[in-house]
Amino acid sequence: MKLPILLLVFLPLILLSCEFKKSINKDIQTGLTTKGDGLSCEDVYLSDDEEKISRNSFIYGEKFYVNFSTIEGFQKQNGVVFPGMELFIMNKKGDTILQSNDVYKSYNEGITISPLLLKADISIAKPIFSEQKYILKINIWDKKGEGTYQAEMDFDIITNNNIKVETNHISYDEISLFSKEKNNTIIDNVARYNENLYMIFEGLKGFKEESGKVFPGLSLKATDANGEIVINEKDLIGETAMNASEFVVELAPSFIFTDPTIKSPITCKINIWDKKSDHWIKTMVKLDMLK
Repeated sequence: MKLPILLLVFLPLILLSCEFKKSINKDIQTGLTTKGDGLSCEDVYLSDDEEKISRNSFIYGEKFYVNFSTIEGFQKQNGVVFPGMELFIMNKKGDTILQSNDVYKSYNEGITISPLLLKADISIAKPIFSEQKYILKINIWDKKGEGTYQAEMDFDIITNNNIKVETNHISYDEISLFSKEKNNTIIDNVARYNENLYMIFEGLKGFKEESGKVFPGLSLKATDANGEIVINEKDLIGETAMNASEFVVELAPSFIFTDPTIKSPITCKINIWDKKSDHWIKTMVKLDMLK
């Protein structure tokens, strides 16, 4: 007569033992939600590849990383694990605008690193645009087992308000300041001497075309904290005509400050104008320089 009672007591314990490898976590600051089923992760965090970041707003052109630190539960074969990772970015309508089917596809021999760190990098560039909201989804799976791990986060893209822009009948899609050495967009107006900098203009429109060509002018002027002129290029393009279809994609004038005695901050002004009309666009940014 006691057997049914024993069954009632042990049944919940059996159910719980089947679920112990499942987990759900959410980062309050970023909204990053993770779910594990057979796979577990000690720490999931965002970074700019140098430091952890605790935000879900990013400036156009920026690159950030989702790090899965000490992820465990993979079936090992001769001490080697075989993770898979797919990445999706969707707009708020649910349309997939960016997809990577397997970030670790090339790791045919598996991975021996322990503790295991998996990383997904996201570059904020076309077809992603500023002043828009998106959803990031990352799926991790064990290619030799059944374990899975998922991450999801809502994020939005903002323009860099440190770059001041004025226009007269010229429109643009995006403007960003890029560092070649960092391989990333500068978002805090901090740069270094001897750093190759690019002001990137995307989608410039409003220039008069003649036989598929446009005739822009481009000036660059930089002054130090004392108002001393350190760069003064009145027209970097000169009389050269540019293919209209290439010009509208991207224009990226570059500059570098090599003299560490130049007093910071440095004010940089880049003006672009149409030599066939009175249309123009002006940009200005102040840079705090580090040695």
